Amino acid sequence: MLQNALPAVGLLLAMMVVAWLLQRWRRHLPNVSRQAGPSLKVMNTLPLGPQQRVVTVQVGDGADRVCLVLGVAPGGITALHQLPLPNEPQPSLPPAANSEGFKARLSQLIQPQQEGPHAPG
Repeated sequence: MLQNALPAVGLLLAMMVVAWLLQRWRRHLPNVSRQAGPSLKVMNTLPLGPQQRVVTVQVGDGADRVCLVLGVAPGGITALHQLPLPNEPQPSLPPAANSEGFKARLSQLIQPQQEGPHAPG
């Protein structure tokens, strides 16, 4: 009986050692992310009851990111709505552009208004 069980136990131990080594090896590899798939970010949570809540989650990065509105209850998670997120705000002007003076800044602000459809003649 021991002669039949010994190879199976040896194989099981070998599989456990290989799994442990692979897990440790993966942690120490550079440029290997532990997370696969699109990035997720919980944006906000609104509790509706003792065990129910609405959660907004950002999925993805860049122009492909969307916001999912999820209903979370003990029975499961339900997607309630999906909406695209607006583009990220552009960085403000560098300080050198602001240092040109009040006259330059005022002319920048007035210039688009004079070229608009309601500009005088």
